[in-house]
Amino acid sequence: MFENLIAFFRNPTGYQTPLPEADARHAMGALMVRAAKADNAYLFEEISLIDRVLGKRHGLNAVDSAKMRAACEKLEAGMPDTAEMTEILRDAISSDEREATLRALWAVVYADGVKHDEEDLLLHQIENVLGISHERAKALQAEAES
Repeated sequence: MFENLIAFFRNPTGYQTPLPEADARHAMGALMVRAAKADNAYLFEEISLIDRVLGKRHGLNAVDSAKMRAACEKLEAGMPDTAEMTEILRDAISSDEREATLRALWAVVYADGVKHDEEDLLLHQIENVLGISHERAKALQAEAES
């Protein structure tokens, strides 16, 4: 009973939303959300692209893609370190998938049609952790931009 009372004072509404498991699928989605928010704006174009990428990569319909993105948004909000989330992804996917992920991340940051230094810095950090060479990363960036 005492534990319930302490729990109530820590969270008086009793509302808890658990974070999704930090698996490779959610790590990729969370990184896309983080990339989209890097410029302090999270726009419809970016959200829509994230939903499409998640749907295509995981065989989801539009509703399930949106639900997965919502779970990824929670994970992104709770993940303190971009490098840690990227390491989870790096260790779980092939080098081809790493490149596809980086291409998708660049596509998300370009979805709003505006380049921002914050996005550029974040994606270069991610490419380093993913182990993608600078030259190859530039090529993937160019592919996403066109």
